[in-house]
Amino acid sequence: MEIWSLGHASFRLRGKEVTLVIDPPAPGYGASLKNITADIVCVTHDHPGHNNVAGIGGTPYVVRGPGEYEVGGVLISALRSFHDARHGEERGGNTIYLIHLDDLLICHLGDLGHPLSANQQEEINGCDILMIPTGGQTTINAAQATDLVSAVEPGFIIPMHYAGNTPRSGVPLDPVDTFCHALGVPIPEAQTKLVVTRANVPAAPQVVILSPRG
Repeated sequence: MEIWSLGHASFRLRGKEVTLVIDPPAPGYGASLKNITADIVCVTHDHPGHNNVAGIGGTPYVVRGPGEYEVGGVLISALRSFHDARHGEERGGNTIYLIHLDDLLICHLGDLGHPLSANQQEEINGCDILMIPTGGQTTINAAQATDLVSAVEPGFIIPMHYAGNTPRSGVPLDPVDTFCHALGVPIPEAQTKLVVTRANVPAAPQVVILSPRG
């Protein structure tokens, strides 16, 4: 499976038979979606930086909230969560996606704004790839993200929703360096894509910085 960043909180996952896009950004919030197609699009919440389904080519199946889905052999578990620490009173709801693709478990936390519940953590534990917001302000911050990583123990960690990766946020998000320092790891060199197989998932959490597609 190949993973590209589309900026902000958006990623394109290309498996052997299915391509999936999570949280396609509106113009200015992330990378251009020109020539981006998908079989499945997952939307974590209905905010402009995350819900530009019309920008994705093809005729994708769109998933927009909690439930269990099976599309083209891809299993998706969507968990209800919130965009803030007050049960959605400030910023509304958020969906956490657990995606089973090519014998890998990918977790995208969306704009998670609170610590995981025990049940949520149990669902996510040991995921192969964790896409996690780290910029704070409107999501969990670097310290909370570090606590979550320590509890979940994923394979690859892909930070998202941080300063420099979210052009039009209008919010002074923390840089990804803050998260790496909190986690106690060197800041890795950014790469254009991540290729993941069952065989190369690391035994210990490994941070990967993905540069948004141009």
